Amino acid sequence: MPDFDALVILGPTASGKSALALKVAEHVKCEIISLDSALVYKDMDIGTAKPTKEELALVPHHLISIIDPKDSYSAAQFRTDCIRLVGEIKARGNLPIICGGTMMYYKALVEGLSSLPETDPLVRDKVAKQAEIYGWPYMHAKLETIDPPLFAKLAPNDKQRISRALEVYEMTGKALSSFYAAKKDACPFSLCEFVILPDNDRKALRNGIRARFEKMLNLGLIDEVKKLKDRGDLSLDMPSMRSVGYRQVWEYLDGVYDYDTMIEKAVIATARLAKHQMTWLRGGLKSENRTVLDYKDPNNLQKILNKVGNLQA
Repeated sequence: MPDFDALVILGPTASGKSALALKVAEHVKCEIISLDSALVYKDMDIGTAKPTKEELALVPHHLISIIDPKDSYSAAQFRTDCIRLVGEIKARGNLPIICGGTMMYYKALVEGLSSLPETDPLVRDKVAKQAEIYGWPYMHAKLETIDPPLFAKLAPNDKQRISRALEVYEMTGKALSSFYAAKKDACPFSLCEFVILPDNDRKALRNGIRARFEKMLNLGLIDEVKKLKDRGDLSLDMPSMRSVGYRQVWEYLDGVYDYDTMIEKAVIATARLAKHQMTWLRGGLKSENRTVLDYKDPNNLQKILNKVGNLQA
């Protein structure tokens, strides 16, 4: 048995982390826990690069297609679910593999979360109605008095975070930033991290991202987004529809821009996401059990298997 509780494979979008996890699964008795804020949504398969039915049949996967796109799934929910799943998987004699690139989720798992109150739907509606009347720049300006540190960090159009800050203040009378300073719980189990980092060839990264997005389009991404749009209960203000690719296709369907511009905007947004992920992976968390992998290295699988030891599938 390995000397850690869970294997972690982290990497930016389009780095091959999911494919590597599936290769590990061919050799090791394991189950995969998705670390991806887009894969949690049902009916969002193509644009999220969700594992195929064949891949899902190879090894048990968790936290994939668990909620409707109209709902939200927080970092706190991920942490609770992941901790529970690691215990259950280990009890079955399998190795948990946490695989993905949503760094907010992973940070919550490793560092814990402050004891923020759950949002009251009535309070959220109250804030939303005020924003509808006065606009989000006005709501942002309110933070200058009640939460100066957060006011300085947030842009006036950061609707989700501004709303959350105002909701917390409405419910508790305390600034949201004060909760961040509170003591947090560390991860309750040991981790062995492998981090896939592409090189700094931006042109190659962009080309890979473009090819990936064009493949999604060929697989039917526009029809997938159209079906979601036609439901009538989704909007671009929802976390699901803000996912990279979905927003751009939605706006293309709205006639905001043409087909080629849609592709370009999706590529730029994805590259920006990948850059943010790589920045975080290079310095966001300090880990004593971390191995950095070159995504082009053919020996990456063997490096992981050497750490895992004798836990044959």
